[in-house]
Amino acid sequence: MGQRKFLTTARRGKKGEDKSKSKEGLLIVERRKHPRISVELPLDYSVVDHKDSHGGLVADISEGGLLVYLPEALQKGTLLKIEILFVKGLQLDSVKAIAKIVWSDLAMKTVSDENRYGLEFQSFIEGDLEKLKKFLKEIGETHSP
Repeated sequence: MGQRKFLTTARRGKKGEDKSKSKEGLLIVERRKHPRISVELPLDYSVVDHKDSHGGLVADISEGGLLVYLPEALQKGTLLKIEILFVKGLQLDSVKAIAKIVWSDLAMKTVSDENRYGLEFQSFIEGDLEKLKKFLKEIGETHSP
């Protein structure tokens, strides 16, 4: 994915003015192609070519990928079969896809019993990309100010 948020400190002040008295602000520039939306959704996953299924939590999601918390330590580059579960109306719905681990934060394991990973979507079950886009549009509208 290679897309990250970059933080920049901006200083305002007159030329020659003591910089310690200038106002500082934080400018956050979103560099992702698909901005992420914060969520808390259950996730079922298994490593491709393995039968064992596990549960995890989706913390944020976009059309390009997602941030997940999983119980097991996995290697960068691992392909996962995932199913993201969500409520649509009065029914439970899901999006099924193949996603690749593009980064991991295994240091998080020392803080909690979970491993934090960035996943990039590789492919979707037929029709599920459109289902994801519709879901993201709906929750994006509810998360807007």
